[in-house]
Parts: sequence; structure tokens; C-alpha cells
Amino acid sequence: MATSPLSVTSKPPSVTRLRHQRPPLTPVRVSAAAVTTTTGMPDHHHPSLEITGGGADRFLPAFNTLHLHYKPFPIIGWNRHLETIFAAFFRTVPEVKYRRECLRTQDNGTIALDWVYGDHRSLPSDSPILILLPGLTGGSQDSYVKHMLAKAKSKGWRVVVFNSRGCANSPVTTPQLQTASFTADTCHVVDHVSSRYPIASIYAVGWSLGGNILVNYLGREHHRCSLSGAVSLCNPFNLVIADENLRKGFNNIYDRALRGGLSRTFEKHASLFEEMHDEYNVQEGLNPRTVREYDEAITRVSLGYKSVDEYYSNSCSCHVVQHVRIPLLCIQAANDPIAPTEATPYSDIKDNPNCMLIVTPQGGHLGWVAGDDAPFGAPWTDNVVIEFLEHLRKNASKLE
Repeated sequence: MATSPLSVTSKPPSVTRLRHQRPPLTPVRVSAAAVTTTTGMPDHHHPSLEITGGGADRFLPAFNTLHLHYKPFPIIGWNRHLETIFAAFFRTVPEVKYRRECLRTQDNGTIALDWVYGDHRSLPSDSPILILLPGLTGGSQDSYVKHMLAKAKSKGWRVVVFNSRGCANSPVTTPQLQTASFTADTCHVVDHVSSRYPIASIYAVGWSLGGNILVNYLGREHHRCSLSGAVSLCNPFNLVIADENLRKGFNNIYDRALRGGLSRTFEKHASLFEEMHDEYNVQEGLNPRTVREYDEAITRVSLGYKSVDEYYSNSCSCHVVQHVRIPLLCIQAANDPIAPTEATPYSDIKDNPNCMLIVTPQGGHLGWVAGDDAPFGAPWTDNVVIEFLEHLRKNASKLE
């Protein structure tokens, strides 16, 4: 699981857990032909979707697929761990040729953007642009990224993958790697893309930790956000709750996979941190036993936090959902082993007229092995995401 599409987190104060517990939802009939929102346990053959959010009525016309039952692929789609692991290892990887662009940041860091090769010549300057934010240790090489890219490209979109610092073999020029709360890089990327294509509408999709980073950006930078819409998938939302969940039972296998990816990336650039050994615990960064230990040794230091708990608590995107001012679709799986549903800020999503939440009964973490392309093809979510984005693009003036 070297290119794992997973996520990070930490030790939960009970007050945070209580604030984000999922409130009971009243069953909502969307329409005679549409999906029914319910909190009931679905069977394997006709499971239903759960839909809520202050913007649900506003955005439901976007979807043609939601009237269909969510049908997980037999056996694979019935077990959250099997589905998560199957998707990570056995999903097909579309052929994509990239053209890399490296951006220099104000702190002398480097961000790697991977654009689809040839699009700068073949697409008009006003083509809609989609920025993709992969999960922890993930990048433009991952299958779920390439499937979404291929789907958007088929609709005439210009697509660029935002590889966080150190990911996808991007150059590292400062002692700063991927983090859950550092939104300055996202601001820099969006500003750069906006200036390069000033007449194009720009949207973004983020998975797992990339989803958390994206929603943090949307909420914290709402006063200057130039995106026209966004989608978050398998977002851990509350990193405090998700960390505790990540270290339970079988979930330890994901913690080990993520830990391995982090330490391998760190090893390549450890020399940058060794010069500051009084602050960073380089040896623990090279051989952490858990993601939490790595973040205690390296990540929280790079951001100036006194402890890993402070880092996690201040990196939760659930705290800023209420401030999102552009259309935001969140898609979660009720059985996600890494982004637990109790971490999802149901109340804030329901109270925000710009937000909509879809929860599938199965899906695992970035699995969603369901639909016509299952089991080896694109995730079930790809068609839903494209429908939403195309709706925003075609109805931009009406949604303002």
C-alpha cells in the first residue's frame, strides 16, 4: 500500500466527540423516482443512500444516478476492509501522460502540479478546470485520481493534480512535508491556476486527507476563495476522532501502511531536518511505530504546535464547514474504517445552504466498488461527482 489513499489523526477530547456526533435524521423522501434518505440498515441488494445538507434541495436536480439503488459488487463490496484493500491494489489504472510544473512558495518550498499532457494546446482557454487533491502520501499516480481525471477529461475539462509537498516524487526544498492544516499551499495553487487561466471557472475534488485540506481551505479562506465548487470524498473531518479509530483492531493495518508511506518519504529528505535536530526527532521520523508518532516527531514541529494533540485538534475541517461559501458536495461511506461517520459534522452541513452530504451504506475507504464499472473500473462516486460539477458549470449564473 505504498500509494495509499488513506488519512491521519489523534487522541480525542470527549467534548469534540460530543459536538460532532451524528444527530438522528428524519427520513426524507426526495421524489418518487429519487433516492430515499434513511437511517435504516440496508440489505446487500437494495441499500439506500442517505442525503442531507442545507443545499440538498438546491443541488438534487444535478443528479441522474441517485434514483438508482446503490448496489455494492457481490462479496467484495459487502466487507469494508476487503473493499478498501481490493480498490487500493486491484483497481485498474488509466493511462495518463503528465506535464509537471513546479511552483516555488514564499517559504522557498516546492509544489508539484501535474497537468494532463497536451491539454494546454488542445483545450480552449475558457475550459473548466478541475484541481485534484489526493490523500495522505498519495499523488497523481494513484488509480482513484486517474479515474476521476479521465472522467473529467472526457467531458472537456482541463485537469491538474496538486501533489502535496513530498508526494509523487515531488522535490522537497524546505523541512515541510504534507500536513492536514497547511492551507497556504492550496491558496498558492488556486491563485496560480486562476492567474494562468483568468477566464476559466475552477473547481476542486479532494480525497481523504486531501478532502480535509480542501474543506479547511474553503472554510478558512472563504473571503478569498476563487473556486466555483468543490467535492470532498472520505474526508476524516475530525482528526481527533479519526486517530482513535485508526488505532483500533484491524484498522491498525491502515495505520501501518500510512506510517510506512510517511517514513519512506521522510527518509528521502531527512537531511533537511537533521540540521534542525534540536526541534525534530529525526530518528523517530525514520522509524515511527504509528502515524501518530510520526506526526509528533515531524509534522506538528513543522507547523509550530506544542503537541500532536494540538496539531490534530486544530486541523479538523469539521470546525470550518459552517464557513463554506461555495457549493460543496461531501460523499462519505457509512462503513469507512478510516473516516468514521461519527466524525462527520452532520449539523453544520445541514445548517449550511451551500453544502450537501451523500452517505453510501457501503464503500469502505475510497473503495465504492459498485455500479457498472465494478469491480476493477472507476469508483461508483465518479459519475456522481461529474454530474454535480457539470451542473454547477452549466448553471453557474443561477447558483450565484
